[in-house]
Amino acid sequence: MKKILLVEDDTSLRENIAELLELSGFSVYSASNGRIAVDMAKKNLPDLVLCDIMMPEMDGYGVLEQLSSDQNTRHIPFIFVSAKTEKQDVRKGMNLGADDYLTKPFEEEELLTAIRCRLEKAEQMNAMFKGHPKEVGGEQEIRSLNELKNFFDDHGNLFSFKKDETIYNKGEHSNMVYLILKGVVKSCGLDEEGKELITSIYSEDDFLGFTSLTDHLPYQEYTVAMEAVELAGISKEKVKAILEDNKSVSLELMDVIAENLTSIKKQLLQMAYSSVRKKTAQTLLVFSKAINKDKHGPLKIARSDLAGVAGIATESLIRTLSDFKNEGLIAIENRHIMVVDRDALERVH
Repeated sequence: MKKILLVEDDTSLRENIAELLELSGFSVYSASNGRIAVDMAKKNLPDLVLCDIMMPEMDGYGVLEQLSSDQNTRHIPFIFVSAKTEKQDVRKGMNLGADDYLTKPFEEEELLTAIRCRLEKAEQMNAMFKGHPKEVGGEQEIRSLNELKNFFDDHGNLFSFKKDETIYNKGEHSNMVYLILKGVVKSCGLDEEGKELITSIYSEDDFLGFTSLTDHLPYQEYTVAMEAVELAGISKEKVKAILEDNKSVSLELMDVIAENLTSIKKQLLQMAYSSVRKKTAQTLLVFSKAINKDKHGPLKIARSDLAGVAGIATESLIRTLSDFKNEGLIAIENRHIMVVDRDALERVH
């Protein structure tokens, strides 16, 4: 019989949910606040935690942080159940490492479906982490980077963001790694004067949100959707376990990270030493590669974003784009840029 820790400060609601779960075949431990819940989780090691957010003593975010930092409880599936319905609240919970988020009021079947889904996924993950080489949720053991990406697609939590929505902020906990399924994301920092500097551009099939896999370090930058974005996210603990058991996947991922670092170094050198023309040309090529699978398609990108990557003033960028248009290197229609001569842009100094 699966054990569920139910954390809810409303007595009536707690009793009703506990009764529903018991009638559905679960063994239930109940806690009225976060501090009691943490002690019960460490003592009883439940198969899943169902937790409210707004509670006395310690809120739900605190409970998740405490359990995530303990080696014995960090693997336990965690579902938030809360009346907090704002998207930033949901995002905060998921970034902390929650497996799911249900908003009150909810239907009984919705709750039971979420619980059974998370328990099933946990069993699949446990089977894989124990080194079973055969099927895990219908997939073979992960042996390559492509198989890891397929695992994100099949088993990750799905997130959607509109254009200009923030995906995560600097200083937030980095408990999740994402794979971009659709769209383009910019990673940004601010200089001393508050000016936005774009440090990286990520597009479909790129990983996002990698920080230390051993420590729960905060994000050092913020990321924003440059167009409609869809992500699949998996907790860093699960990613770490996969990499520990699969050396070939780890090596492939190291190559990707090393390539990203090399690109960032080139961008920094370009921003420091290249001419305005060279910076603009290289930035157009970067965006063309990231955004356009069709090399001749339009770049639907704000001039300020182009300037942010190039490290130049927007006015200087606009003047240079005008020169490139006159030289036949690019075309501009309805404020959208189309790269006409990639080879010529590569040769710009």
